[in-house]
Amino acid sequence: MTEDFSATPKPSGPDDAAQEAPDVHELPGGAKAALEAVLMILDQPATATELAAGLNLTVGVVEHLLAELQREYNGYTVKAPDMDDASVAGFSSSPRGFELRSIAGGWRIYSRSDFADIVGRFVLEGQTARLTQAALETLAVIAYRQPVSRARVSAIRGVNVDSVVRTLTQRGLIEDSGNDPESGAILYRTTSYFLERMGIGSVAELPQLSPHLPGLEGIAEFYDADRM
Repeated sequence: MTEDFSATPKPSGPDDAAQEAPDVHELPGGAKAALEAVLMILDQPATATELAAGLNLTVGVVEHLLAELQREYNGYTVKAPDMDDASVAGFSSSPRGFELRSIAGGWRIYSRSDFADIVGRFVLEGQTARLTQAALETLAVIAYRQPVSRARVSAIRGVNVDSVVRTLTQRGLIEDSGNDPESGAILYRTTSYFLERMGIGSVAELPQLSPHLPGLEGIAEFYDADRM
């Protein structure tokens, strides 16, 4: 008896997966709606390159759609003669309760800061643990002096920060940045998650402290205190 192998399924490969992927242009709302659907479920910012790869679009197209969505969420207002075109493009006349931000090198949808108090009412008490004052102070030192060792942070703050550094590391706010070439101590720096929580694209956007801290002539001695 001869077996029939014609119905035996063949192993699928990368090419088969690409062929089975739906064409986003054929979905309801097209590529723009597909991009919006992806942005709605992201739990961390994604770059235009990552979004383009997932949607099988060019980076240029994705960047154009991101800009268009950002304008729409911000309530791009059109002139009366262009109202018909605007309705087709999807632009609204008033801002949404959410916005599309470029943060920490990627894109993600966030609730608009104007509604922070209202949104806060729907967050259960204790659901998100706040950082202690000690943790916030330690995080600030690391953010402005990174990469920096625990010993140097301790010298600046005047207290031991070992447990606080462990907490910040567990929270994903700081990370190991190698070792000091002189002392061999572990150096720490802030993470992309820190930038995301701060709502900035890089540490260069942190507020300048010098206008608020007069008399910094002797501050260098604190930076080198751990070498004493």
